[in-house]
Amino acid sequence: MTPLRRTRPLHRPRYRAGIHAPKVWLFDLDNTLHDSSRAIFQHIDTAMQQAVARMAGCDLETADKLRIAYWKRYGATVIGMVRHHNADPHEFLRLSHDFDARPLVHAETGLSQKLAQFPGRKILLTNAPEGYARVVLDTLGLLPQFEALWAIDHMNLQGRIRPKPSLAMMKQVLARLDVPARDVVLVEDTLRNLQAAHQLGMRTIHIFHPGTPFSSHYRGRAPYVDIRVNSLGQLLQVPAAWRILGNQDHA
Repeated sequence: MTPLRRTRPLHRPRYRAGIHAPKVWLFDLDNTLHDSSRAIFQHIDTAMQQAVARMAGCDLETADKLRIAYWKRYGATVIGMVRHHNADPHEFLRLSHDFDARPLVHAETGLSQKLAQFPGRKILLTNAPEGYARVVLDTLGLLPQFEALWAIDHMNLQGRIRPKPSLAMMKQVLARLDVPARDVVLVEDTLRNLQAAHQLGMRTIHIFHPGTPFSSHYRGRAPYVDIRVNSLGQLLQVPAAWRILGNQDHA
């Protein structure tokens, strides 16, 4: 597995008085830090459909079916393309995100100031490619706050891509962080990724986003979710959330 990709020097905010804060925050990107369902996902779907058609040698209709089928089966279309079509993963990721994301990025107001209130180390853990992730974070003005980025480009174990929710990959993340799992919080919109983190002893925050695939299937709070909110700003306004995060034992 390749090393974490460093960003610029980390800005460390002050700790809130009386709070035992998590040592590490692992943030997802799409539909967690920004609203990718508003515009970006449409561009990714189109670009990915074209990339599948080009690299699998099929028509666009078939390509769209393959795109969806591989995503459901493997958690990432690129895995299916590598396994079944011998596609170059880096070229596929480049083609599937070959558009200007900057004018398409939308997020809650004051996100940079809100994120700065989360004490501890901040690391991006995303199944998106690194180039795209950097563009989005830079557009949001968040890049300086992140100690490192871990993207799908880096999630390789024994020669295979292992993105979230791979337990093996997430164990490697914990090993690299060198902190107890109980001191790590994963902030995500995708439940199956949170479930994997919970299995390893991490704390979990579910950012419920109606545009997340299968969101209509979500009912209430899953047993492996410590906190469920609609945005990072909302999380900051929930005193019970900070009490849960400050508790060393799982709630």
